[in-house]
Order: sequence, then structure tokens, then C-alpha cells
Amino acid sequence: MENNKRERNNKREFAKKSPYEEKVISIGRVSKTTKGGRSMRFTATVAVGDRKGKVGLGTGKANEVPEAISKAIKAAEKNVIKVDLVDERTLSHEVIGTCGAARVLIKPAKAGSGIIAGGPVRNVLELAGVKDIVSKSLGSNTQINTAKAAMNALKAQRSAEHIAELRGKKVEEIIG
Repeated sequence: MENNKRERNNKREFAKKSPYEEKVISIGRVSKTTKGGRSMRFTATVAVGDRKGKVGLGTGKANEVPEAISKAIKAAEKNVIKVDLVDERTLSHEVIGTCGAARVLIKPAKAGSGIIAGGPVRNVLELAGVKDIVSKSLGSNTQINTAKAAMNALKAQRSAEHIAELRGKKVEEIIG
């Protein structure tokens, strides 16, 4: 009995610990009507991030909510993107991200402004490690699409180093 207990504890210790923090954006109940009646399933959308410039978004579907969330976390960890932060707090320029009818405007802000954003956009930006930002949701306010639009806006960000590399110039020539 004692030996069996130790084995179980060892298995728990070897469980892979994720470097990312996660936030559930939405959980939906989906029903499918069949000849035998209605069958219920659940969908979950989860954002993951390390608050240091990496963020991902994923969705999962399952018969139970916890399973759907764990599938969404795995999917989000596969879709992690790197966000270039300026002074470890904000983004380099204003950008609009779209997904479906949802459009999200993201603008850099002065130090101390905080995250001025609502709902899923706030979750994505917090997990990305952005500290000062202004955001406005334009168009549709569907939670999943606004989160995806925020991710698309973050993907569209270009750092000064990246633009200088594309143009074959030095960073000083572009900024100055």
C-alpha cells in the first residue's frame, strides 16, 4: 500500500508544468439534435501567455467542460506568437486587427496609462505582457472573434529593427 502511494505521487511530480498562464475567454454549450434526442457538447476558447511578450489563443471541443478547456490550452500553446514590446510595456505603433466582422484598434499609450481595453482584448493583452495600451473594439463584439482580432493586431506589429532589416537600413535612419 505504501509503495503504491509513492508511485502515484511520483507520477504527479512528472506532470509537465506549462510555462504559460491561462485565461478562459469563453465557454459555449453546443447541442446537436439527432434521431435519439439532443446531444450536448462544450466549446472553450483560452488565451495563454507568459506576460513577457508571448501569447497564444486556442479553442477546444469536448463532451465535458474541463476536457474542452484542456484541449483549448494545448491548442493555444501550439499557436503562441512573439510580441515585440517597446520599453517592456507597450507596442511600437497603432494597428487594426480583424476577424470576421470584429475589428480591434490597438494604440500605444504613455507610461502609467494601464490597459484600457475590455473583455477578451484585455485578457490577450495582459497575457502578452503589455502594460500601457489603448484599445477600441469596432464592429462585432463576439468574444471569440474579438480575441482573434486582437491576436491578428499583435501579429501585424512590426518593430523598428524588423522594418530596418526589410529596408536594408539602420534603425537610426528610420527613427531619426
